[in-house]
Amino acid sequence: MNPFLSKILVDIARKRVEKKHANIPATNKEIVPLVRRYQVELSHAIKEYIFIIIGVFSAGFGLKGFLLPNHFIDGGATGISLLLEHTTSLQLGILLVIVNAPFIYLASKTIGNKFALKSIIAITFLALVVHFVDYPIITEDKLLIAVFGGFFLGLGIGMSMRGGSVIDGTEVLAIFLGRKLSLTIGDVLLLINIIIFSVGAYVLSIETALYAILTYLSAAKTVDFVVDGVEEYVGVTIISNKHEELRIMLTQKLRRACTIYAGKGGYGTNGESYEKDIIYTVVTRLELAKLQTEIDKIDKNAFVIMGVVKDLKGGMIKKKPLQDQH
Repeated sequence: MNPFLSKILVDIARKRVEKKHANIPATNKEIVPLVRRYQVELSHAIKEYIFIIIGVFSAGFGLKGFLLPNHFIDGGATGISLLLEHTTSLQLGILLVIVNAPFIYLASKTIGNKFALKSIIAITFLALVVHFVDYPIITEDKLLIAVFGGFFLGLGIGMSMRGGSVIDGTEVLAIFLGRKLSLTIGDVLLLINIIIFSVGAYVLSIETALYAILTYLSAAKTVDFVVDGVEEYVGVTIISNKHEELRIMLTQKLRRACTIYAGKGGYGTNGESYEKDIIYTVVTRLELAKLQTEIDKIDKNAFVIMGVVKDLKGGMIKKKPLQDQH
């Protein structure tokens, strides 16, 4: 890390430790772990906001370069905003903020305040980009508009998710309703978009609604590619010599249940097997960024395996979100 930034982090860590211990001079033993934690948080935050910035500009290009000039709509909160833009005098940037506001409030209750705050920043940034940035109109061919408009919009949504936020809030609603009604996330999103496309067919035309379905499918497949699947849950296996610290972090700090497997390493320093605990937990993909940050704080060299979980039943994941860190 940059020496200047490292010095700032050391100063912040020293002041925090000294404040906690009534101005008693801090030792290196106390400062070093805190500085390492700050370095991890800062590097992850920079990476996540780069994803969000790329996502916002990509989504803006899909909207203003393809969909908006040709009076096309999409699914989700963006589709609702585009529909309202056609039927009211309000501008799309304002509508994006208004339509997503209830979903972001819901996100603060179901996922966490940190996620909601990042989503507010991402959506507000998207509204500003849509309002102030002039993108060229790429084509007037309806098929190309539907496919590539959906592609760039989906790329934007997917990159924002990788940054730990959303720019289309209907996915948050799908998570909430999925927990309450025991439906899959895909089922809930399908129902929401059927309603949006039906209204689009009535307000605009059946042809526009059909192209909107194609736009939505293109966007959905792009999101799949960017975030490794639209499936809501991700199974995470963690193998580390610091398994006890990781277990405490999961169960006490993040309030997430986990399973401990008694395993053996196949190749130790002397070529012999050795015993170690293997941790398995399940999180939503929107919570992955937070979990990876916490793992890196404890063990950057931890072997982490992530696999898509189609759906699940029981346990704590549908009942409790990851807790915000303070």
